[in-house]
Amino acid sequence: HPARAAPAAAAKNFRRSKGTGSPREAEDPTQAVRRARAFAFLNPSRTALIQYTSGSTGDPKGVVLSHSDLLTNIRASGAAMEVCPTDVGVSWLPLYHDMGLIASWLLCLCYGVPIAILSPLAFLRRPERWLWAIHHHRGTLSPGPNFAYELCARKISDEALEGLDLSCWRNAFNGAEPVSPDTIDHFAERFAPYGFRREAMMPVYGLAESTVSLCLPPVGRGPLVDVIHRDRFENDGIAEPVLSGSPPAGSQTAGAQSSASPLRFVSVGRAIKGHEVKIVDSQGQPVGERRQGRLLFRGLSITSGYFRNPQATAASLHYGWWDSGDYAYRADGEIYITGRTKDIIIKGGRNIYPHEIEEVTAQVPGIRRGCVAVFGLTDARMGTEKLVVIAETREKDGQAQERIRSEVIEKVSVAIGIPPDTVVLVPPKTIPKTSSGKLRRDATRRLYESGKFHRRPAPAWVQLAKLSLRAAGSSLRRRIRTLGRVGFAAYVGLVMASTMLPGWVLIALIPGRRVALRLSQGWARLFLRLVGCPLQVEGVDHLKGNSPCVLVANHESYLDPVVILAALPGDVRMVAKQEAYSWPIVGTILRKSGHIAVDRRNTSQSLGDTDRIQNALREGSSVLIFPEGTFTPAKGVRPFKLGAFKAAVETSLPVLPVAISGTRRILRDRSWLPRRGPICVTIRPPLPPTENHWREVVRLRDAARKEIVSHCDEEALDLLVAGLPLND
Repeated sequence: HPARAAPAAAAKNFRRSKGTGSPREAEDPTQAVRRARAFAFLNPSRTALIQYTSGSTGDPKGVVLSHSDLLTNIRASGAAMEVCPTDVGVSWLPLYHDMGLIASWLLCLCYGVPIAILSPLAFLRRPERWLWAIHHHRGTLSPGPNFAYELCARKISDEALEGLDLSCWRNAFNGAEPVSPDTIDHFAERFAPYGFRREAMMPVYGLAESTVSLCLPPVGRGPLVDVIHRDRFENDGIAEPVLSGSPPAGSQTAGAQSSASPLRFVSVGRAIKGHEVKIVDSQGQPVGERRQGRLLFRGLSITSGYFRNPQATAASLHYGWWDSGDYAYRADGEIYITGRTKDIIIKGGRNIYPHEIEEVTAQVPGIRRGCVAVFGLTDARMGTEKLVVIAETREKDGQAQERIRSEVIEKVSVAIGIPPDTVVLVPPKTIPKTSSGKLRRDATRRLYESGKFHRRPAPAWVQLAKLSLRAAGSSLRRRIRTLGRVGFAAYVGLVMASTMLPGWVLIALIPGRRVALRLSQGWARLFLRLVGCPLQVEGVDHLKGNSPCVLVANHESYLDPVVILAALPGDVRMVAKQEAYSWPIVGTILRKSGHIAVDRRNTSQSLGDTDRIQNALREGSSVLIFPEGTFTPAKGVRPFKLGAFKAAVETSLPVLPVAISGTRRILRDRSWLPRRGPICVTIRPPLPPTENHWREVVRLRDAARKEIVSHCDEEALDLLVAGLPLND
């Protein structure tokens, strides 16, 4: 069993590292065992991250991915890629993109192979940096979207490539957007003199709902391009291959060659291990070989659903199969993606694919590559859809723009046999894109319908003035908010000084621990009322009379001791850190009120600290302990130490969980500017010990922590057991 074997393996590895100079030599074997045990018992079904869809065809949706989804997809992808110990990864993709985070960084991490990470901006400024990184690090695994390969093939000068060697690159993954056969040809031809092998190009298919990867081709085979008759495919959805130039049987153009060029689609291989793909028609029935349909999939790394969006989840699931939103067909076991269901334009009964027209349009001189959006608009008068082309250009001259429009109409007509109904030329950076660079056709269509593409852009100085005013307004609002918080902090300091000093004098002069405790409790209630932090206490009836008990509370802020004093009636003594007793005023109040000091940094004193706590309990006082030991800016309940629960078991007294909510927001760690806000303290029913045994100590700890987590509006931070750092 891996959970049992992990601790033993950790200790064994520690013994092996002794005397070898390994960095693990300084690690205590107990810590290694604890870390291994923590990882071994992690729940694989817990959410690891939420990966948002690109939003290229609609609003982005949060895809919930578990630890099991990530590891399963990475293992299946690595097996299909034939990852080996000698591999080296290179990536410039942003880490918020699933191909950059999961298919690059995490894949190399899980397989233990090195990876070189470049900034995306470094690639966009100088694309050759990606190729030189592969050269210098002898990279073997490196992915990129289709536009990246096209950019390298067209924009890098020969001088910038002198001495480049790409012979080490064995898996050049091409995915995240439609793969163009022309781009494959351009890249392979351009970089063949520099050692790049066409067989290294691997067109792949994946989506966030499948974690990242779904289909991959065999390693070393090279891209497989299917050339099919356009008319038969666009009219009947049948991918009939072109053989020796003959027209397709049964087509409307039988006996005569179609005026439009054939279609070409690139194979993305087969489904990875543990996953299935099927092609279905509009009724959900599987279609035959070389027939287009909707692509459905299922497998071991499929998401459990969209984050807080059950309607979208239900719409995408069909009897256990997830709808990809893509059209595809199968040929000889290979999957060919033909387009997005929401993007396909139906004109005159033909299915027209936007990405093909976008590629053709981008070939016109003056059009910015990768900055063309094609979509359809319903034409009620004609009873079909209009074909609209939006293209970015830097040309401002009217005659030059008219030439570009004419060339676009001519090239599109030759390519698909139908001219576009509308060609709109817009300035650079007008067409909306996703964060990963994909075209947002739906958003472009909405902009076109609203008439924004037809308006003349404002002069540059007007745009700069608007941006400056917005920036100044935003900066002014931030400064006002900061001044407000500084003013409130000054008010809180004034209230504390004016109320604590008189209280401190009274506590110092009046003898008696209980009187000092009552005075400090009254001061705490007054302070919270004056600073505008209303306190709500629930479950006070669980404190039965003056019966002693062990109270345990979560720790969120420096404000927690004040809240505890204000919320809990009776004789309750807090356990505070030793250094607090040396603070001016505070130290006097702690000593006179009988609160118990512990030295967290001196483990040899822990036995004496435990004795003082148990003596206080036997004397009839209740004791409140923060079992987390400390707090951080990070939101969440840290693991509990066992001291409080051990004291409860040895004195046979019940444990009362106390959940504190709101103090972290009011005064977060590492911040000295407090906020106003409500505070809630919930006292849960007592948990009496049932036996004097170590397992009872652990049971009480787990039960108390569960009660506190369920009532404090914060999650449990279980990974702290493994010694992992936590940040905000």
